[in-house]
Amino acid sequence: MNRSEKHILLSNDDGIDSPGLWAAAEALSELGYVTVAAPRDHMSATGRGFQKNSDGMITKKQMNVHGKLWDVFAVGGSPSQSVAHGIFELSPRKPDLVVTGINFGENFGNDVTLSGTVGAAIEAASLGIPGLAMSQQILVESWDTYHKDIDFAVSAYFTKYFAKLMLEKQLPKDVHVVNVVVPAEATIETPWKVSPLANTRYFKPYVIREGKLEDEGRITSHILDQAEIEPGNDIHTVRVEKMVSVTPISINLTSRTDLPQLEKLLRSD
Repeated sequence: MNRSEKHILLSNDDGIDSPGLWAAAEALSELGYVTVAAPRDHMSATGRGFQKNSDGMITKKQMNVHGKLWDVFAVGGSPSQSVAHGIFELSPRKPDLVVTGINFGENFGNDVTLSGTVGAAIEAASLGIPGLAMSQQILVESWDTYHKDIDFAVSAYFTKYFAKLMLEKQLPKDVHVVNVVVPAEATIETPWKVSPLANTRYFKPYVIREGKLEDEGRITSHILDQAEIEPGNDIHTVRVEKMVSVTPISINLTSRTDLPQLEKLLRSD
């Protein structure tokens, strides 16, 4: 890569073989030099976690992007570990932007702390690099497996669109990650809107277990019912307004409350 060329690190949580990753790589290749470092395995819902039992092995693979074979890297670890390895070991220089996705399924509301896609973008932000987390709403029951019939072309368009903006513009100091969710039936003409995270779970969890506690059980979820969606947030923007949701995220988790007032409350009898 040349010195003036923008450098983008691309990762995800669906794994190195995800079609969403390939779609993002093709779109981002038009903006600069792209290094791809993604989990070797499917690693959804791992948040920003670093797995102590991961092997950290990095395997070079090849991806066909615009008819050219790219060297890409499959990392034995979580999405956040993939980003860290990408920054410290695999990138020719510090990336100007880290993009994660395009994720199978929407990352909304309080669930963004579960998302490996968002977690990987937060990992980049913690290292001083802006993060763009991209996800696409899917209209199928299972979001844990790849669905070859899902078209990521529109989400790829918006990946390039917002990546270009983030490479060109200086975002406010408290905006470390931009989380973008594209509706399943969006087109490139679909409008976008800056929306806050909904203060609710989107994937409502419940337990499936047959038999005793000692028997096998798992936590699964169902999505928020349409009647439960309140206005003025990312879920409403995508599910009700059918617009692309753009949410600024700060990695500073301190509550934006009045701290002296909180201390006064806590010290009061």
